[in-house]
Amino acid sequence: MIASQLINIGSTKLKKMRIQSHLLDSELILSNVLKTSREKMLTTSEKKVSKNEIDNFNKLLARRLRCEPMAYIFKEKEFWSKSFLIDKNALIPRPETELLVEKISKYFKNKKVFILDIGTGSGCILLSLLDEIKNSSGIGIDISKKALDVAIKNKKKLKIKKKLKFLNRSLNEIFGYKFDIVVSNPPYICTHQIKNLSEDIKKYEPRIALDGGKDGLDVIKKVIYKTKTILKRKGMLALEIGKGQYREVSKILKLHGFKKKFLIKDYQNNIRCIITLLE
Repeated sequence: MIASQLINIGSTKLKKMRIQSHLLDSELILSNVLKTSREKMLTTSEKKVSKNEIDNFNKLLARRLRCEPMAYIFKEKEFWSKSFLIDKNALIPRPETELLVEKISKYFKNKKVFILDIGTGSGCILLSLLDEIKNSSGIGIDISKKALDVAIKNKKKLKIKKKLKFLNRSLNEIFGYKFDIVVSNPPYICTHQIKNLSEDIKKYEPRIALDGGKDGLDVIKKVIYKTKTILKRKGMLALEIGKGQYREVSKILKLHGFKKKFLIKDYQNNIRCIITLLE
């Protein structure tokens, strides 16, 4: 069997499972098996594949057919032009979050800053900011020890040598610090809406990183309340929010002395991040 035939077989099976990216996923799975880039593989798609390669392809394909995310299958995800290690203990980085990193890093480009990342997960936000902002240091916290293990591995993989700690702590355990930036992509999905998420999210991604309580605002409120006590005056709080939460979150921020600086919309034109300064 040649590569193009195997790709088409995989794509057809994935399409039957209503996986929209069926062709791309099939191509990526085979390129992973062949240990080459997708682009290079497609230029040699008439090349024969071995029985062992077909077997390995089918094993990975079976996982994707069960709706397991590609990032978990490959144990990596590109974010901010870097390859991050990822597994089922950490939320998969989203492209929209790169917009948050871009906005913060540009604002603080030549400043000395101390950053707190709440619910750091894989560490992708904090590590990207530390890499981008020259005079920066930071702390990443998460209540999941297993998620922190992923972040620590990414710190080593990316060779981030700046002053940095990853701590297995809750928000209530953070005191004695004053930060220039607090950033968080907290769980913000309403508990009753979890069941409506796509299979790859609700079956595989950690619920603790998704479930924001009855109205989706449980953790967001805690982040805002706590940040007020640990942020320097004129410091920045950058907060990712869910679709339709902008008005309510804005009210809470204003009530606690935060002034809006930037709004970031996702690729569907929904407001997904509020960046504020503490007055």
